Amino acid sequence: MNSSRLWPPTLLCGLLWCAPPLVLAETLPILLHAETCPADIQPVGYWISEKLDGVRAYWDGERLRFRSGREIMAPHWFTENLPKITLDGELWLGRGQFEQLSGIVRKAQPDDAAWRKVRYMLYEQPGGRGDFTTRLARIREALATVNLPHVEVLEQFRLDHPQALHAKLDEVVKDKGEGLMLHRADAVYRPGRNNDLLKLKPWDDAEGVVVAHVPGKGKHAGQLGALLVQLGNGRTLRIGTGLSDSQRAVPPVIGSTITFRYRGTTQRGQPRFASFLRVRETF
Repeated sequence: MNSSRLWPPTLLCGLLWCAPPLVLAETLPILLHAETCPADIQPVGYWISEKLDGVRAYWDGERLRFRSGREIMAPHWFTENLPKITLDGELWLGRGQFEQLSGIVRKAQPDDAAWRKVRYMLYEQPGGRGDFTTRLARIREALATVNLPHVEVLEQFRLDHPQALHAKLDEVVKDKGEGLMLHRADAVYRPGRNNDLLKLKPWDDAEGVVVAHVPGKGKHAGQLGALLVQLGNGRTLRIGTGLSDSQRAVPPVIGSTITFRYRGTTQRGQPRFASFLRVRETF
């Protein structure tokens, strides 16, 4: 395990976390990204779906790509009959299986048997004409002409009252889902981060760069005790919860970016009750 000392920022800047992906800017998919949903949102006028803990996958009509622009090396049968329109969605195994999914979709040589478990859950047509309701109908129409049991449109539903929305959120989270997504039914496609698409979760999340491994004590002696993470504002945060035994034995490498959950902030703006969620995959 690495030393617990804090690496100097000048040295860290030479590591992988500071380097941009080796992808030409013009090949990057220009996708829609969600804003955080206000707690007092009125859900009338939105299509609502579950927030999946999958790997985002963009179909440009010919190739399946990560949001970084890199091609996903899926088996030929997985993509050969996809419609010749743009599609946005997530590769998904099921709730709580992101780590296993990540191992499957990152391989340069696809594991055919493993890919048989993966579903492509569609929820948008990037650049498509009309409002979101129209784009959903177009995706369903395109899928109806092909036989692809591993591809489906993510269930979208409507709710009329905030109480119903938060009851649904509680139901999803109780069953180990991440939360809900709300998409304005009348929104034209606007790429980038905007409030046409909102994410509603019972916690906040953020990212930080691992700068040190703190050795464990007691039952975690000889393993990782906590990650020392540098936040975007330059402050550091120690995260010791949310890590599995396997992650403590082989922790996220120094220089990697992780996503963590937290509930509110202190008066100094420091995240409270931070818990490790996952390594951010750049693919």
